[in-house]
Amino acid sequence: VLSLQLLHMSVFSQSFSPCGRFLAAGNNYGEIAVFSLSAALSPDASEGSQKPILNFTAHDGPVFTLLSTDTHLLSAGKGEISAWSWAELIKKVSPINSRNTSTQLVTSLEIPEINAMIINPKDNSLIAGGGDNNIHIMDMETGIFKSVLKGHTDYIHCLCFKEREGEILSGGEDGAVRIWGHTEIPLCRFQTCSGMAGQECTCPQFGKWISCLATDSDWMLCGGGPLEAVFHQDLIMSVGEGPYVSHCLHGGTVKAQIPCTPSSLNTLALNLKNTEHRVMTVGGSSHQIDVFTNFSSRTFSLSF
Repeated sequence: VLSLQLLHMSVFSQSFSPCGRFLAAGNNYGEIAVFSLSAALSPDASEGSQKPILNFTAHDGPVFTLLSTDTHLLSAGKGEISAWSWAELIKKVSPINSRNTSTQLVTSLEIPEINAMIINPKDNSLIAGGGDNNIHIMDMETGIFKSVLKGHTDYIHCLCFKEREGEILSGGEDGAVRIWGHTEIPLCRFQTCSGMAGQECTCPQFGKWISCLATDSDWMLCGGGPLEAVFHQDLIMSVGEGPYVSHCLHGGTVKAQIPCTPSSLNTLALNLKNTEHRVMTVGGSSHQIDVFTNFSSRTFSLSF
């Protein structure tokens, strides 16, 4: 049974600990695994160093997204958001079996799936988007939802925050990117993948949906279809249907394609919290998570 579970496992989400020395990953079985990057990157690392220091079932269904705060790991599944104490996780204490209050249910929503979460640092609110086509904003101190942003006509897949302007960007399966200010009415709407932005922006083989967003306040970049992307210096690094990480220039030229273990990729993350453990990690249709120390070749793989 275990071998079949590993064979059909997919990693959907990742998040680094506040100290940057640990990585949490969520899969399609509702499990969260916590890995020690310091142990895996050590000169004395063994095969056991690439296994989780802790593995527990967090949700009944897939863990669609993970997000770290200064003290907690937030995980989201089908309408449920939970908070797990990083201090307890690092101690290798299972939050399921522990008598300590290391987990608390932040909220439960009637949403088919929660695909994206971000923190608004200006007011310490949690912003979540998912399968009800809406963006829900919750006060982190009280756990009370204070507003709902409505405008998308299909599932929301990605969120990001423009810190300088204090604006929220959202993208979804309707092919639109919306910019939200301080009201419940979007400031702007871009129909990026329906043909209005030009034929080069369409993804007819995958549909018109937007799956990733990034901004530095001066510019915005979005990816369509099953694509996840991050930015490092002058490079755009993206993953998707193929078994590789693509290095692209801002003009769209593919500079390199780096082979990966999974046959298709769902999640890509850069650890910029700790210079000693600065790595890129990639997960997808496999129980293994590839680790890159120099971005040009896979160094090793972590394994559920």
